[in-house]
Amino acid sequence: MKRRDFLKGCMLCGAASSLGLPAKKAWGSGSFEGYSEGMGVLVDLTRCIGCRSCEAACNKEQKLPEPEVPFDDTSVFEEKRRPTEKAYTVVNRYENKGGPVYRKIQCNHCNEPACLTSCFVNAYTKTKEGAVIYNPKVCVGCRNCMIACPFNVPGYSYSSATNPVVKKCIFCYDTRVKYGKPPACVEVCPQEVLTFGHRKDLIKMGHERIRETPDKYVDHIYGEKEVGGTGWLYLSGVPFDKVGFDTTLANEPIISNVKDFLGTVPMVLAIWPALFTGFHLLSTRNKGHDEGHGHDQSKSTREDSDNEKI
Repeated sequence: MKRRDFLKGCMLCGAASSLGLPAKKAWGSGSFEGYSEGMGVLVDLTRCIGCRSCEAACNKEQKLPEPEVPFDDTSVFEEKRRPTEKAYTVVNRYENKGGPVYRKIQCNHCNEPACLTSCFVNAYTKTKEGAVIYNPKVCVGCRNCMIACPFNVPGYSYSSATNPVVKKCIFCYDTRVKYGKPPACVEVCPQEVLTFGHRKDLIKMGHERIRETPDKYVDHIYGEKEVGGTGWLYLSGVPFDKVGFDTTLANEPIISNVKDFLGTVPMVLAIWPALFTGFHLLSTRNKGHDEGHGHDQSKSTREDSDNEKI
């Protein structure tokens, strides 16, 4: 393989990828505004008692492996957990002056999902019901979604080296939500912490609760506007930063600030395989030439030695 042909191939590969980006639908999703009829869940942290029934229901509905620590074991609250490939939702406990506050964590199903826009193979889909779902069949394991998510939700599965996939809450879309049923965690909650409904109605409900009992709630619905709004909305009786929420997030979708950078990823992925292949071929070719020259030189030396003896 000639150096000229190798460099030409890399340039053509990179140019093709660059020219293809603007036409790719995924990059247009950065301005996605969600669905007016999208569903959501209003989470009232003042009602949660940390029973972890939601975790157990999610585990059963999604056929996840049994946890190492049983669902009735409160020792899990000794450390802060995040969703993983084995647990799509977790409940953490936060100590406050008025007593412990429990917070359920799962995918927030953003109106303008950063995971969706950052995925150049379109492994993510935002359904009309509001769920952000994932297709492992087209995923290439780049994990851009994990970097882009402002809530640090997607978990990467390391259990299979040949079939790496991203795992997260899918809003029980396939088994419940698309049939008009609430997610399993919502249905099982004994304290009515979780309310399922149309997102716009849940926002009204949240503001009504705040207005009716202002001493009980912080005057804010977390998720109403953060990073463009999320399907999961939260009410709290203590400042949100005291229960693990990131209160520094802007209202503008986070992907708006990084989508131009992420647009270079397909080009990089296209160039690097060709680049390393070229390096390998060139090094192999040069090695072959070096070995050939060494053989000729050795042969010539032996012939000169024989002539001297004669």
